[in-house]
Amino acid sequence: MNIGKPILFGLMALFCAGLALGQEEKKSSYAPVVMQEEFSALMLRMKAEKPAVMKRQLDLLQQRYDLRNDPAPNVAMTGGKPVQQGVRVKLPPGLSWEKLAAMTPEEIRDGDLFPQGFLPLPHPNHPEGGMVFPHFEIDEIKQQEGRDLTRFDLDFDLPDHFLPEFPPPMFLTTRPDLGDVSRGKLVTSDNFFELFNGILNPKQIEGLRLLVTPFPQQQFNDTSDRRSERPSRGVSCFDCHANGHTNGATHLSGDVRPQAYRHRIDTPSLRGVNIQRLFGSQRALKTVEDFTEFEQRGAYFDGDPVLATQKGVNILERGSQVQFMAEFEELLDFPPAPKLDVFGKLNPAKASVAELRGQEIFFSKGQCAACHAPPYYTDNSMHNLQAERFFKPRVINGLEAGADGPIKTFPLRGIKDSPPYLHDGRLLTLEDTVEYFNLVLGDKLTVDEKADLVAFLRAL
Repeated sequence: MNIGKPILFGLMALFCAGLALGQEEKKSSYAPVVMQEEFSALMLRMKAEKPAVMKRQLDLLQQRYDLRNDPAPNVAMTGGKPVQQGVRVKLPPGLSWEKLAAMTPEEIRDGDLFPQGFLPLPHPNHPEGGMVFPHFEIDEIKQQEGRDLTRFDLDFDLPDHFLPEFPPPMFLTTRPDLGDVSRGKLVTSDNFFELFNGILNPKQIEGLRLLVTPFPQQQFNDTSDRRSERPSRGVSCFDCHANGHTNGATHLSGDVRPQAYRHRIDTPSLRGVNIQRLFGSQRALKTVEDFTEFEQRGAYFDGDPVLATQKGVNILERGSQVQFMAEFEELLDFPPAPKLDVFGKLNPAKASVAELRGQEIFFSKGQCAACHAPPYYTDNSMHNLQAERFFKPRVINGLEAGADGPIKTFPLRGIKDSPPYLHDGRLLTLEDTVEYFNLVLGDKLTVDEKADLVAFLRAL
């Protein structure tokens, strides 16, 4: 009998396993904790898959957009990088923007005429997800710190000319007289002290130190469940929010499951964070302190606290670390806008005729000011554009493209410095953005009115 029991239990286990194989894989809110594949084998497999993964994503971008490098004459970001011009979203054959804007949402949906570039944009590898950095950020961090943010399984997807300038200038509300306090450098753990000693108080210097200090993250950590070749110290806040702004790094929101329903995130700027009151991917966080603490507890690990524990979560102390980090973040100012008056509107003596016409459209026919109120051009609220009225749900490279739900009203001050646009970066230029809202809001703007509106946005 003692010999028979193990045999019987073994047969029962095999039978149950067979039943399990015959069933669909059960959905779970949790990612696996114990890896079933050796790291060396996983890395070799993913490296081999990488060319096909990237080709699929780059083919999608080519299908959606005009990706050529075509900067606008005499228009630059604050630090001097040329601003891309023109509508880059491709239209369905036989359509013009005017014809499309004259149609009802139902006509556009039933005819499958909603431009592909207006649909939600998937992560470079949506089923895999995780933080992905532009190559210029990877190269500079490697040079300064010897830390490698390269992923062996995928690369960043959008071309450099559609991304923010690098490194971006940094402005402080406390010292506007200094201009760019970064002095044209990427602020890192290697140089923050020499740049800011004598400008910040001791709390703010400590807060900045923590913002440039790398800590374990889902794809960059010491465990075998990582996407860097070697064990990694992790990532820092300023690896995405370069110089307190943004470099366009992407990720997936951690607030929904399964994976296909997670939204791509375009890293938002931290400039002007002191006047903002909603934070996080679904804006459930109400202070920058909450956001700062949450990022390293949850967002760094795809919103999974189980994985955070496994990889080495960095628990920040609220009074002497979170508060110090937040105090520095709240010093980050918008770039100068010399054509704006103290109320955030154009000074007629400094603005062009086109910019003044664009301002009038912004506050009237364009309906922009209903959400983007001066002087910072936000209402610190959330709005649901209901863009799903215009298309039928579909799967795009592993993304379940459907309703976006409520999204935050981002400030428009300094907006020309922060491409691409919308929460997932699906709109590459300000012209794309104007066409998107003209269609979704039913504004019926003329060609000239749209051009004037872009001119005004560039002046903010």
